[in-house]
Amino acid sequence: MGMGIIAWIILGLVAGFIASKLVSGSGSGVVVDIILGIIGAVVGGFIFNQFGGMGVTGFNIYSVIVAVIGAVVVLWIYHALFARRGI
Repeated sequence: MGMGIIAWIILGLVAGFIASKLVSGSGSGVVVDIILGIIGAVVGGFIFNQFGGMGVTGFNIYSVIVAVIGAVVVLWIYHALFARRGI
């Protein structure tokens, strides 16, 4: 049975907040952290599946780790593409 929307939102908030802290040192706001975490969970699941692992399996520690790794990747890509460059 899949996760419900509330579980995805909570997982997204936790993963997005942790990833934001790891990459930039501060959270990005509740809504951005949730969106980042949910996208990160999908990206993390894809990455783990490519290497023979399992993606997000539910609301558990393993899934949070997968989502955080995916969210960090998403943040790195975002910063590489859209970061303001000082002149």
